Amino acid sequence: MKESFSLALLKLARKDENVILITGDLGFGVFDRFREELPDQFLNVGVAEQNMTGVAVGMALEGYIPFTYSIGNFPTLRCLEQIRNDAAYHRANVKVVAIGGGFSYGALGMSHHATEDLAIMRAIPEITVVSPGCLWETEQATEAIVKTPGTCYLRLDKSHAGNTGRPGEVFSIGKARRLREGLDATLIATGGILSEALLAADRLQLEHRIDCRVVSMHSLKPFDKSEIVAAAKETGGIITVEEHVVEGGLGGLIAETLLQVGHPPRAFHRVGLRGGFASAVGSQEFLRKNYDLDSSAIVSAVLQISSLCS
Repeated sequence: MKESFSLALLKLARKDENVILITGDLGFGVFDRFREELPDQFLNVGVAEQNMTGVAVGMALEGYIPFTYSIGNFPTLRCLEQIRNDAAYHRANVKVVAIGGGFSYGALGMSHHATEDLAIMRAIPEITVVSPGCLWETEQATEAIVKTPGTCYLRLDKSHAGNTGRPGEVFSIGKARRLREGLDATLIATGGILSEALLAADRLQLEHRIDCRVVSMHSLKPFDKSEIVAAAKETGGIITVEEHVVEGGLGGLIAETLLQVGHPPRAFHRVGLRGGFASAVGSQEFLRKNYDLDSSAIVSAVLQISSLCS
């Protein structure tokens, strides 16, 4: 995803000199072209993420559109006070970008596991939260947040679902994308783990003749209520899929929304991280399997709720 993001940002920065990229001493390989072509729009502040956010807020208040960029939790949790008090409170036009959502940097341990960020960031007022699931969504989301006033959080992933864009399709923040049709159950995913949801849907159809609707919920704030209400009304159950703790993330958002509007699904299950911090270390693929977040776990969840509804 970072390559799709960097290319999209470069195109935007060529057209608008107010677009600025600020990095916390990271991303040099992927941003070499940006730095060489637009040196006056590139700033490396060093390993100082809190300062990076403060600099970005100051630039935003002067009319610039700064993007802060770092890995894992470093552009979010490390500088949460600056994001909340300086950027969001003042509605500053700062775009916070994290590469490494979920277990993307799984081999580096829990300090690099970005598994609570969606819950925390969506709880802060005046922040737009976007978590693309494929390369097309990444490119489109980058363009969209430039046009979105105020503070935005763009959560990128090392994994992705390829390119799921369709000819003539228009991307809109706050509007979910229905990638597969089906009435037996609905899989709703956010982020790169969308790839596991699509794989699970293929397996369920082939091996069990279960047709799943698959929805990419790339925007958590604002949020597409109509799409999940439709899923609750029209399909046999909802399974949410996220590389994130189950508390406060996509699953929590969908559950609280459906309960409040009075349309609970026939069955509901959250595929996500449970039981505390992930103490295991390994690749993203290994950790997904180890913590029941992979396609096999999704298939099992669908079969379980299908048996309950039959």
